[in-house]
Amino acid sequence: MSTKAFASQADLEDKQVSFTKLSDNAYAYTAEGDPNTGVIVGDDAVMVIDTQATPAMAQDVIRRIREVTDKPIKYVVLSHYHAVRVLGASAYHPEHIIASQDTYDLIAERGEQDKASEIGRFPRLFRAVESVPPGLTWPTITFTGQMTIWLGKLQVQLLQLGRGHTKGDTVAWLPQQKILFSGDLVEFEATPYAGDAYFKDWPQTLDRIAALQPEKLVPGRGAALQTPEQVQAGLANTKAFISDVYASVQEGVAAGKDLKAIYKDTYARLQPKYGHWVIFDHCMPFDVTRCYDEATQYPDPRVWTAERDRQMWEALEG
Repeated sequence: MSTKAFASQADLEDKQVSFTKLSDNAYAYTAEGDPNTGVIVGDDAVMVIDTQATPAMAQDVIRRIREVTDKPIKYVVLSHYHAVRVLGASAYHPEHIIASQDTYDLIAERGEQDKASEIGRFPRLFRAVESVPPGLTWPTITFTGQMTIWLGKLQVQLLQLGRGHTKGDTVAWLPQQKILFSGDLVEFEATPYAGDAYFKDWPQTLDRIAALQPEKLVPGRGAALQTPEQVQAGLANTKAFISDVYASVQEGVAAGKDLKAIYKDTYARLQPKYGHWVIFDHCMPFDVTRCYDEATQYPDPRVWTAERDRQMWEALEG
């Protein structure tokens, strides 16, 4: 393999933004595989799910919201803790920032290191990074398992259906309309990032999403899924990727191979099927490293720092 540019540092081209109406209450802000933001417009207030990476980038989401409603943006929901999802929160001036208690714990444990790591990985997504206020994005409300918020007569369920992309993953579910906002538990034609993942749990968590029978779904990356068939495809493809990485890594571990050999094998095996997905080359070294950790001696993800990112990349891609 030729030496690849680190993470997404070579990805500098702006993406085309779409703001897709899924119902009178639900919208998807998507950008060709960049991180998505979900918008729920209730009777009396707006809820935003995942904020974009900086307040400057969040302004574009706010502009789209203001094209469809003048109701106040009262709630920001963090589907999980990654910096690229949360550091734009201050732009919305929400009354409340909501996250699972597990997500809160992750912010406390590794928020600072994650912030430095992600800013190094994604220069384009952190443009105007100086607009991020000092410190981390902290929830004002946390919950465990399930929480219901009523936006007037519109019911929004925030659900922890299991660990997957992180231990804190939360989905937002509109049961009256069968619309689900999955965060990074589901991706569509974008490579799942699994550097903080639980490979053994993730497929089962996807099965629990499927059991809700969503008719529309906003993934963490990729286009909004607007039919039950598209939703099923998004779930199945995400599950296949996670399962394929795990099977390949387990096989290598059982054969006594080291991480670099397992990485090369797994990359070669998955590239024909998934190589066309957004951020494939960025994610694979992180994904295989975490999977190797989980298959050997680290049940919980180790903290990524900017320094660890570079050392890992050099070891696998150098």
